Amino acid sequence: MAEPSAGGASCPCAVDIAAVIDARPVGRFQVVVMVLLALCVVIDGFDVQSMGFVAPALIREWHVSRVAMGPVFGASLVGMLPGSLLMGPLADRIGRRPVLIGCSLFLGVCMLVTALASSLSQLLVLRFVTGIGLGGIMGNAIALAGEYSPIRRRTTLMMWVSCGFTGGAVLGGVLSTMLIPLAGWRTVFIVGGAVPIVIALAMVVMLPESMQFMVASGRGRQRLAAILRRIAPELPVDAATHYVSHERPPAGSRVTALFADGRARLTLLQWGVNFMNMVNLFFLANWLPTIATDFGYNIADAALIGTMLQVGGVAGTLAMGPLIDRWGFFRVLGPCYLLAAAAIVSMASAASVSLVLLLTVVTISGFGIVGGQPANNSLSATLYPVTLRATGVGWSLGVGRAGSIVGPVVAGGLMQLHWNAQQLFTAAALPALLASFMLLLMSRDRLFRA
Repeated sequence: MAEPSAGGASCPCAVDIAAVIDARPVGRFQVVVMVLLALCVVIDGFDVQSMGFVAPALIREWHVSRVAMGPVFGASLVGMLPGSLLMGPLADRIGRRPVLIGCSLFLGVCMLVTALASSLSQLLVLRFVTGIGLGGIMGNAIALAGEYSPIRRRTTLMMWVSCGFTGGAVLGGVLSTMLIPLAGWRTVFIVGGAVPIVIALAMVVMLPESMQFMVASGRGRQRLAAILRRIAPELPVDAATHYVSHERPPAGSRVTALFADGRARLTLLQWGVNFMNMVNLFFLANWLPTIATDFGYNIADAALIGTMLQVGGVAGTLAMGPLIDRWGFFRVLGPCYLLAAAAIVSMASAASVSLVLLLTVVTISGFGIVGGQPANNSLSATLYPVTLRATGVGWSLGVGRAGSIVGPVVAGGLMQLHWNAQQLFTAAALPALLASFMLLLMSRDRLFRA
């Protein structure tokens, strides 16, 4: 790290960006970065849940069946899969900042155009295209948050940024309740389109590029001194300062590089963990309220049961981050998955006893499954160097998105086979057990340092 020279002149010593960030507490500049990234993720969560909020009003206005809405519900999730796979490598080539700004603007425009849709076919296409833009937000937000966080708090801050997704879903519900009765379902998309455009413009002014990316890629070094002075004003840095880079961009494909240098086993296992958790998360999120009504609970109680899954997820996200920073991913995330599996298996028995007991086990399962997804995203970010980080997170999320599609479909298929609730919840516990087992295998890899 550079030290001031006599007389206050610039010091030619090398500056290690990561070491500078690690040696200091999180300052106001970094807090602004985290807030901007969290706002991006809030909009991500708002959009993903938006169709669920507007569907009842849309069904009444267009006189369509619930079955016909099924493909529309899943269209954005399908679009997020290629979006995640494409935007991660792009961000590792041109930077996190332009991809985040571009995806936010794209998302805003798509939402505004969606407000003009007049048929299910138009809505289906627009939701798919919107999903492509959404696919570039979470992975890059997590990567950039990690690169402005000191190592002792990195997982906590990355997970707290991820928590904005659930906050966005909740915010969407509140706004939809207010807007739809006043001006119709289209206003949800108008507001949902205007906000990301405003956030994108704010990012143009206030969001910096990753300093570690700029050093490793050799791009934008003239801006490094100005950014670094916002974090460490005492360092005598200027445009001529030399910066240490421990990494170089891979010579070939960044996706291929995820499997190079002994990373193949960890990459495949991490993809497996993400896939299994997404299968579980969307299995429960989509079908838990419906299964609850089969136990005789009314619609209001069923909605409360579904909500407690997300409440448990928020609690899990907030609690797991500091614990992982202290004890590591395997010692925290593995047991959380096992606890969640036990809670899921017990749901049928709890439902037959009392609503309070069912709400308790649902909250516990949400703590591990919903709260575990931000931990998975953060784990992906720790497995790869800066030059591969957005690609690694993006592809892990992309594989996970496939799980988000598979989970609800499998659940629906099992219901058509007339599986009872106990059988369904036992099946839902299996992905959590498999994810915990894969984390155990990861922990034994020589490259696993989390």
